[in-house]
Amino acid sequence: MAGGGNKAVVAALLANTGIAITKFAAWGLTQSASMLAEAIHSLADAGNQVLLLVGAKRAKRQADELHQFGFGRERYVYSFIVAIVLFSVGGLFALYEGYHKIHDPHGIDNWKWVPVAVLVAAIIMESFSFRTAIVEANKVRGHVSWARFIRNARSPELPVILLEDFAALTGLVLALLGVVLTLATGNGVFDGAGSMAIGALLVVVAIFLAIEMKSLLLGESATREAQQKIVAAIEGVPGVQKLIHIKTLHLGPEEVLVAAKVAVEPGSDAAAVAAAINAAEAAVREAEPMSQHIYLEPDIYVEGYVREERPAVPEAPSH
Repeated sequence: MAGGGNKAVVAALLANTGIAITKFAAWGLTQSASMLAEAIHSLADAGNQVLLLVGAKRAKRQADELHQFGFGRERYVYSFIVAIVLFSVGGLFALYEGYHKIHDPHGIDNWKWVPVAVLVAAIIMESFSFRTAIVEANKVRGHVSWARFIRNARSPELPVILLEDFAALTGLVLALLGVVLTLATGNGVFDGAGSMAIGALLVVVAIFLAIEMKSLLLGESATREAQQKIVAAIEGVPGVQKLIHIKTLHLGPEEVLVAAKVAVEPGSDAAAVAAAINAAEAAVREAEPMSQHIYLEPDIYVEGYVREERPAVPEAPSH
């Protein structure tokens, strides 16, 4: 895992562990539905961060006979599990608890100041975690929009943490609103409504994450920018007439497979062809260091004969 992603995951884990403990204590004192929903949410988030760290460690295992391209995609598997946990443990439980509280409402009669104090403290702690994720994401985001960064990122940890922290902060505000309205009116329906709003938010975020992780699990190509670097590197090598077609695949967040058919000069002998292919491979690795597996097939290009109807560089991938 990239250092920035690891730092954001650890920061989120520490924040959510502390927040979960205080929320469970507050729920035990007040029996607030919003507090219980938020406590379960923070517990699920802390578990999710552990899953991300486990996935990152397992992805570093060496390739073996059965998995000859290594285990890089294991990070995608664990990120997909995170989405399932967020949906089931976080979202569905909050919806259930809110539904139960709305149908059997009761106010917060004891320790009335506790949930407000805990939620305000949680908002402060979660804000620090969210800030860390934003700072680390900005180091690799460049000038692209946040929406494009999250949708096109091939490393899953930062987008997952960003969305989790955003959902957590929004959920805390909803919980605080529900608790304050319950305390002001004595009507527990507001507390239940806050819990249901948190659940709906988590379900939406979890579904979005699951769709993104599913696309990565199926196998996404290198980014458009990375492919442009690879194409330029191949076509700039002496002895390569042109690039006929190219296919790329992310085997992991920082590991790309490149397969391409290149046209060599007609009449070239075997030694010249081999030299051109070796030079092209070296140029690709220099231009895009993530290209760790490169397979280039030499061919003779015939004008007007289409061997494969696919552009050298496809449009930006969409999910």
